[in-house]
Amino acid sequence: MRLIRWTAAAAALTVGSLALSACSPGTALPADGKAADDKGGTVQVWLYNEAGNAPKEAVVAKAVTAFEAAHQGVTVKVSYIDTDAAARAAKMKGAFNDPSSAPDLVEFGNTDLPGYVAAGGLADIGAELSGWSSKDDLDPAIAKTAVLDGKTYGLPWWVGVRALYYRTDLFAEAGLGAPASYDDLVAATRKIHAQHADTFGIAVGGKYTFGALPFVWDAGGDIAAKTGDTYTAAIDSAASQAGVKRYTDLFGADGCPAQQCADLTGGKTVDLFAAGKAAMAILPNSSRSKVDAGAAKGKYAVVPLPGAEAGSIAPAFAGGNNLGVMKAAKHRTLAAQFAELLASPENQQAMYDAMGNLPTLKSVNTAVAAKDPFLKPFTDTIAAGTRFVPMDQGWAQIDAQAVVPTMLQQVVTGKADVARASGDAAQQINTAFQAH
Repeated sequence: MRLIRWTAAAAALTVGSLALSACSPGTALPADGKAADDKGGTVQVWLYNEAGNAPKEAVVAKAVTAFEAAHQGVTVKVSYIDTDAAARAAKMKGAFNDPSSAPDLVEFGNTDLPGYVAAGGLADIGAELSGWSSKDDLDPAIAKTAVLDGKTYGLPWWVGVRALYYRTDLFAEAGLGAPASYDDLVAATRKIHAQHADTFGIAVGGKYTFGALPFVWDAGGDIAAKTGDTYTAAIDSAASQAGVKRYTDLFGADGCPAQQCADLTGGKTVDLFAAGKAAMAILPNSSRSKVDAGAAKGKYAVVPLPGAEAGSIAPAFAGGNNLGVMKAAKHRTLAAQFAELLASPENQQAMYDAMGNLPTLKSVNTAVAAKDPFLKPFTDTIAAGTRFVPMDQGWAQIDAQAVVPTMLQQVVTGKADVARASGDAAQQINTAFQAH
């Protein structure tokens, strides 16, 4: 599995700039206002050029060969585009504004969806996907990450979730089992740090939005609530405040000291755990290779992040990438069909084998977990139900302005209590929603 390769803020800035400066909805179309739907010729596809991309290219190349063999007179040309935020923004803006430069099919981060739709770049392909043989195998929560205002703008290709990595050697020494509740997690944090003063009980970060949100969601809170077509901040609700407190209580002298952890990102928590400097961390399964390259290798296991209730699983953010058909596509039907092929059970299995990407199809998730027990905590987390950010272009502004991290940092550094910090965040969130 690979979570999106750019920072959340950079991704949000990219989406925000596209929504503001790209074409208005519908302008990325030929002069007659209608996109073509040619059944022959060359289907243009843009996919992400990831680190170690060769195995991905091999899987896609086989899919291209199979597709061309099944569609006489059709050629599929795949281009691998830079995932750097600035380069990607320029590439997508050009495609949105100039139909002649737009591909037929594009891979995109699922949090980019509202901005891309606002820019008029993506087509509603709900009708095309209605007959897809694997449609009912999509995890329902993950399927929603491609839906906006009741319209389907993409096909979820792979998903990323986080779980709790913990040091088995330190837990055994302390006489502890794997945490099965939030209280277990807190108790383990304190006990292990008391025995090993140079080891953080848990690595958490003040800039780690997707590490904090599971605590908010588990408490019954959320970033925002939707009524009709309108989002309103909910981060200052009583439930959300309880979740924020649970997360920020993990910072401190007996957990992750604020002076060292307030500025930590998710990536930095990976580094701490891999280096053997933390007893626990909330990480995606894509962190496995980095952890195995560090001092923690062979000394850790993974369980789903526990909720407050014993035996429960805290809801995780469903990150990942989707496949979308451009509104200006010249081969709309063929593009949707190629997306279906790439996201087929066989190719999702092949992409997992090649890149470690977690599938979005329930049957394939079950298969990969059976093949590799390490993945079971992650597939169990998906099965328990994932959550997502508000499907509104205002999220780009909220993320770019680091509203949630600022709230967390205010609390952990003692600059504000949870009520004040979440109230300030709620005001900024509502401002962002009202601006779009």
